[in-house]
Amino acid sequence: MKVYTRAQLALRNGQDREEIWCAYQGMIYDMTSSRLWRNGHHYEHWAGQDLTKELGDAPHTERVFERFNIIGKLQLPEQSN
Repeated sequence: MKVYTRAQLALRNGQDREEIWCAYQGMIYDMTSSRLWRNGHHYEHWAGQDLTKELGDAPHTERVFERFNIIGKLQLPEQSN
C-alpha cells in the first residue's frame, strides 16, 4: 500500500486539487465522491488532514469511514527520512 506524507495529504483538500482525502488512524480515505465533503470541508472539519483526534466531535462513529476507499497509509513521523 502506498504511503503518503502529511504534505501530500494536505494537497488533497478539494482546493489545490480535485481529490478530497482525509486520514483516520493512519489510513487515508478518498472522500471525493461524498456530497457532504464538497469543496473540501464537512461542517468544521477540513479535508487534507488527519481527522483522528476530531472524530470525538462528530455525531457519528468511525464506521463512517467504511463507506470510502482507502487510498494509502499516512506516513508516521518516525517513518520520515
